[in-house]
Amino acid sequence: MLTPLTVTLAVAALALAAWCGWAAYRDQPTKDWHFIGMAVVTVLALVQLVVGVVQLAQGRDPADGAVIFVSYLVGVLACVPVVGLVSLTERTKWGSLTVVAGAVVLAVLQVRLYDIWGGGTGA
Repeated sequence: MLTPLTVTLAVAALALAAWCGWAAYRDQPTKDWHFIGMAVVTVLALVQLVVGVVQLAQGRDPADGAVIFVSYLVGVLACVPVVGLVSLTERTKWGSLTVVAGAVVLAVLQVRLYDIWGGGTGA
């Protein structure tokens, strides 16, 4: 797996969490610029999915199995769009906190993906 991409995605997710956390602290719902940030994180997750599938197609296998690895990749890709949709229905600070929770979960999933791949070296 591509370690710099994993780290970049985790940092971007944590930055999104901090940004939306600041909005929630100020009693604000998610705004348009938050959705732009969510789109950037989602595009990074899509790139990670493509890189992961390409590496699997090239014969590289994760340490914990390809099915678990692909499941996590799909979960990572779905994480931010799902909380973004929820934040659209909850137009209070709680919508912003929903994005914070989803972004933190995405960052934790990056750590797990790194472990599933075998610490970035493959098995």
